[in-house]
Amino acid sequence: MTQTVTPELRQWIIEQARAGFSPEAVLKAMMDVGWEESVATEALEQTLEQYVAGLAPVPMPRPDLSGSPRAIDVGDRVVDVLVAMRQPELVVFGNLLSDDECEALIEAARPRMTRSLTVQTATGGEELNPDRTSHGMFFRRGETDVVARVEARIARLLRWPVDHGEGLQVLHYRPGAEYKPHYDYFDPKEPGTAHIVRRGGQRVATLVMYLNNPLRGGGTTFPDVGLEVAPQRGHAVFFAYERPHPATRTLHGGAPVIEGEKWVATKWLRQREFA
Repeated sequence: MTQTVTPELRQWIIEQARAGFSPEAVLKAMMDVGWEESVATEALEQTLEQYVAGLAPVPMPRPDLSGSPRAIDVGDRVVDVLVAMRQPELVVFGNLLSDDECEALIEAARPRMTRSLTVQTATGGEELNPDRTSHGMFFRRGETDVVARVEARIARLLRWPVDHGEGLQVLHYRPGAEYKPHYDYFDPKEPGTAHIVRRGGQRVATLVMYLNNPLRGGGTTFPDVGLEVAPQRGHAVFFAYERPHPATRTLHGGAPVIEGEKWVATKWLRQREFA
């Protein structure tokens, strides 16, 4: 029986490469599900050669910044472009959310807050992490009218399907609370990552939206480039990472809140549909 190398298979191979899996691991995975070694090897080699040569571009969530716009019209709102960087790929947006939307997200989330967990890439589960001292909760995609409206706006702004994102997470930081510098992608060297990325592939971008104005502290820091984004209600910071590697310079953290409190909503975007 002849085995056909489809565009879907090539896309899957590229996604595994971007997720950090070695060619040997990808080849073994293909053979484990029935691909002949010769066919799998040829498909793998050709696809990766094209990918490295730039002949097989992989789409990524990103705003349209062609022409260096000061603002982007996303249909129901005009979003300001305040800062744009190339390395890391980072954009600070203004006016992404209205005051009413920020307040609605906080009030809907407030009764459901619990101590924030982090993904445990060693096992594929979750754990308490002393580096993260916030409280949080997740909305289901489209759970409320406001959540659905915000998710649709993000999809238009970043040109990425709604179903390629995790549910919106709301986080609350009290005085002294922080999240020490970390990466949002899943480390491909960890044994639990293969299990995690079965749902939607790797994370490829993050959008942090500020829901209130802390009195002091609470900025989003990027230590590799010496940047700190001040939290301001309705604003957001977006950053993308084409591969799960420190070379993306997307190490980031939530600085301690010095005075007041901080509320944020985070949207993590995946390579493909997240179910």
